[in-house]
Amino acid sequence: MERVTLGKTGITVNKNGFGALPIQRISTEDAVKLARKAYDAGITFFDTARFYTDSEEKLGEAFEGMREKVYIATKTAAANADEFWEQLGISLHNLRTDYIDIYQFHNPSFCPKPGGEDGLYDAALEAKKQGKIGITNHRLAVADEAIESGLYETLQFPFCYLATEKDIELVEKCKQAGMGFIAMKALSGGLINNSAAAYAFEAQYENVLPIWGVQRERELDEFISYIEHPPVMTEEIAAVIEHDRKELSGEFCRGCGYCMPCPAGIEINNCARMSLMLRRAPSEAQLTPEMQAKMKKIEGCLHCNKCKSKCPYGLDTPALLAKNYEDYKRVLAGEVSVK
Repeated sequence: MERVTLGKTGITVNKNGFGALPIQRISTEDAVKLARKAYDAGITFFDTARFYTDSEEKLGEAFEGMREKVYIATKTAAANADEFWEQLGISLHNLRTDYIDIYQFHNPSFCPKPGGEDGLYDAALEAKKQGKIGITNHRLAVADEAIESGLYETLQFPFCYLATEKDIELVEKCKQAGMGFIAMKALSGGLINNSAAAYAFEAQYENVLPIWGVQRERELDEFISYIEHPPVMTEEIAAVIEHDRKELSGEFCRGCGYCMPCPAGIEINNCARMSLMLRRAPSEAQLTPEMQAKMKKIEGCLHCNKCKSKCPYGLDTPALLAKNYEDYKRVLAGEVSVK
């Protein structure tokens, strides 16, 4: 069983973390079943967030009475100290616990520090007992600043085999700083459809803990199978990775959702990457009447550029929406095949 230690935190776990964002889309019964099955198989690190709707509550039910047997990381999107305390209280209640192992600032546009006018880091220090203070981000500049500050015990950042050299440098910087590195979006928001290749890539970095977003039991079963039989980098897997890097190079939407909500009601985080989803996932699911109606909303784009200003990857989101919609209409018209 491959294990990873998160920097200086003392947290050592199986090199498969459970990403609990997707369980907000399934019933409490199914979510509890998944989380407990993961634990029974040896997975003990679970990552959630205050704003993943009912994800925290589902983990709270799953691990009530056995809290000390798992590590739970959650996140706050608080903008000031008052919101911090309010959200912390709600998270503790939802998780049915009196402590959180890693409490992370959720993708802030800046790096919270002691003495800041927002009061966030000072509130975190006051709240800290058994837990650790972490930060999640999608911005290289903020991630770099967090590492250099020495204030955080973990960094959660998108990291998959589509990573750039700068992303890989972050992993090494965390290692040198004794800071845990938690890899989110290890499947690039669903665009990577070869989990064995995704695992083999992450396995090359001894200090990286990937968290896999799990919604279906068959998805969990794949990662459980890797506990005893971990995929390793082979020529075949390397070829898969090289192919995907070429196909997914350039500007594409990662589906993070930080552009939302849209004042025109457009589901940007799905619509702006529709062309890729049509070709990399079962296309039938993207061509339903419901999805067609969602894509048609792009016609009502206000071009307010609010989404563009909030994109952590600096994408021209309105232009990306328009490009994806034109391709979608051609697929519907039978002018382009995605089979």
